[in-house]
Amino acid sequence: MDTPQHCMVMVTAPCEEEATRIINRLLNDKIVACGNIVKDLKSTFWWQGKLDNADEVLIIFKTTTANLIKLEQAVLEEHSYEVPEIIALPIIWSHNGYADWIDEVVE
Repeated sequence: MDTPQHCMVMVTAPCEEEATRIINRLLNDKIVACGNIVKDLKSTFWWQGKLDNADEVLIIFKTTTANLIKLEQAVLEEHSYEVPEIIALPIIWSHNGYADWIDEVVE
């Protein structure tokens, strides 16, 4: 199997306003083709040695694997978390038209 050229990247944010700012930055910089916001996420996690929880939103980006480093740098510049979640998942299959659209939009 060939190495995937496209991926979905998950980033959590503390609120919709911050998520929108991050999405707009990445769209304007042509790093991603799309960013979705999933509201009402309840997260439970270990942080600084103790169990914590937070209300968050989830951003799902669609981009190329070639843009992952640029995506990471832009998210780190815009994000308020000390250690933001930035996780990329390969897209192993998509409709050809959708993959072509990602390629046309991102640089």
